[in-house]
Amino acid sequence: MNIPIKTNEEIRKMRIAGSLAAEVLEMIQPYVIQDISTGELDSICHDYIVNKQHAIAACLGYCGFPKSVCISVNDVVCHGIPSSDKILQNGDIVNIDVTVLKDDYHADTSTMFIVGDSTTKAHHLCNITQTSLYHAIQLVRPGVRLQTLGHHIQKFVEKNGFSVVREYCGHGIGKSFHEAPQVLHYNANDRGVVLQPGMVFTIEPMVNVGSSRIRIMQDGWTVKTHDCSLSAQYEHTILVTQHGSEILTLRQNESVPLLEIND
Repeated sequence: MNIPIKTNEEIRKMRIAGSLAAEVLEMIQPYVIQDISTGELDSICHDYIVNKQHAIAACLGYCGFPKSVCISVNDVVCHGIPSSDKILQNGDIVNIDVTVLKDDYHADTSTMFIVGDSTTKAHHLCNITQTSLYHAIQLVRPGVRLQTLGHHIQKFVEKNGFSVVREYCGHGIGKSFHEAPQVLHYNANDRGVVLQPGMVFTIEPMVNVGSSRIRIMQDGWTVKTHDCSLSAQYEHTILVTQHGSEILTLRQNESVPLLEIND
């Protein structure tokens, strides 16, 4: 498997792209409120990326995707298409997934937003999903098997009564939106991949309240839970450093806890 190792100059550019992607999620937070449409949120993100950051919204036109960001609400697992017809309601949980392209390099990140007052179950789902991502990030360092990340995500998620989606995964990223390796979020064969300094990839667990099964809508993009249960996702772009990892898409208002991880 040919996994790109980024040079210092490539890492410099990816840090810039990562900070821009994180900035979009910080910017959009105050707008994620009741009665706004996901289409309007997409327009705000697009305008910010293009006119403020002077960057490219990489999702727009990617394999035919019609919008600048993915916005997935409640039982939508991923790849939700923003629309003027989709109006956010009190209690909704919303994932906004942003990929910025700047100076030929990509960075990819997403986070969850809760609109108004939601259920305890929804809050717990979001907390467990985000914590599973932090578990995996904490494990990233040279010499670690890639499979270890998925193993710990699955173990933590299932211990808390939820399920991990199998059909979608994290991925290498750089000049291309998607590069090797695939980063699976469950315990699966990694073809012997061992992490090395200079690797850059996303970790983006998708976690369901009910079954891990999914269904794809007629638009060919929108992925929903098979049983209509809630789903959550968090994503960061990660650099493997000489002694650990660096979150290239870390938001300024985000605090990553030091977690106790048991084998």
